Amino acid sequence: VQVVESGGGLVQPGGSLRLSCVASGFTFSWYVMNWYRQSPGKERELVASISSARSSTNYLDSVKGRFTISRNNAKQVIYLQMNSLKPEDTAVYYCNAKSGSADYWGQGTQVTVTS
Repeated sequence: VQVVESGGGLVQPGGSLRLSCVASGFTFSWYVMNWYRQSPGKERELVASISSARSSTNYLDSVKGRFTISRNNAKQVIYLQMNSLKPEDTAVYYCNAKSGSADYWGQGTQVTVTS
């Protein structure tokens, strides 16, 4: 099983980034896919999730209207489009796949929002 994030980086406030997460080694279409984030001294928090059938999405209140999660089951990839970024969005962003007791994590990608 592999879950690999990419797309993080340094961006100014108000800017945009798109994170990608490529998965392999499991039946991707069966899994709810999530983006979490963790900043120093804080607990990991769920940022966005998308159901296996892409029929529903959920977002952390503080990112609603700014972030969009999407998935492509054929390519086994999910995305997190992040617009209007704020300094408080600075964190390591993790991709997560869940189905029943199965729970897979990537290594994380750093997003830093600073002027």
